[in-house]
Amino acid sequence: MSAFESDVELADIVVRDTDVSSAVDEPVRAMILDMLAERAMTVDDVHEELTTRGFEKTTNTVRHHINELREAGLVEIERLEERRGGTLKFYRANTIVLSYAVPEESRREIAEMAEWMGPRLEPLIDELLDEYGADIERIAGEMTPCEHCRQQKYETYLLLTVLRRGFVDAYADE
Repeated sequence: MSAFESDVELADIVVRDTDVSSAVDEPVRAMILDMLAERAMTVDDVHEELTTRGFEKTTNTVRHHINELREAGLVEIERLEERRGGTLKFYRANTIVLSYAVPEESRREIAEMAEWMGPRLEPLIDELLDEYGADIERIAGEMTPCEHCRQQKYETYLLLTVLRRGFVDAYADE
């Protein structure tokens, strides 16, 4: 190995969905998404909450941000209520976007947890692939943009998506 080479191992996988990224690139949208993950709110509720947090936005701007989040598939209308001759829309986030960094001093502990978890996940992943492997391969093939791309990346993405959604379902039941 020369002085400019090093052994590099794959340590993590980061998923970047461009629709999601562009929708939450605006810090206020990320905050709105976080608020709507807690409870259903109207545009006026969101506007009021943003104001209490020190963000002075017009109601139309808040509506625009919520619509951008809806178009990205991150927010849905939970319910409609008739009030004073009009219809109120209550919005709710269907996705939680986590934007955190593990403190440098905790990376060793995280690595230990991942090392502990890996062997326990292997049988579960094998079982998932036994049951749904053909579906995962087909979907990954549909996602692969060209013949030169490694399909395995897309299969990994799908496995992570299943794991994340399963985690959300399991965590929501607590």
